[in-house]
Amino acid sequence: MTVQIIEKDGEPEWAVVPYGTYQRLIEDAEMLQDIRAYDEAKKLVNAGEELVPSDVTYGILDGGNPIKVWREHRGMTRQQLAETADIPEERLAEFEGARQRADDKTLASIAEALGLSREDIKTVD
Repeated sequence: MTVQIIEKDGEPEWAVVPYGTYQRLIEDAEMLQDIRAYDEAKKLVNAGEELVPSDVTYGILDGGNPIKVWREHRGMTRQQLAETADIPEERLAEFEGARQRADDKTLASIAEALGLSREDIKTVD
């Protein structure tokens, strides 16, 4: 690799490399970032972090209620989730239908029953 060093006040200030070398350095740096991101994601998965399946992601992005989308993904009926979260099934139906918003305590119960955090099922205004 040909490198030209330009000094200022006797100290290296700039390194000039051929453009092809520069492009390879950029590609290598991006690859290193990808490897580090992969390693971090792998570590989280190995520690028990759940990956969010695309059907859940797109279900919510397409306007589905997060509680309902996650409940269906978990293979639970509304009755099963209501019993596990210890809330009336009718209230759960209201939350899923966006006719009513769950308070923080109820949201926490539903999230726990689904094995999620409150943030995972919180609806956005």
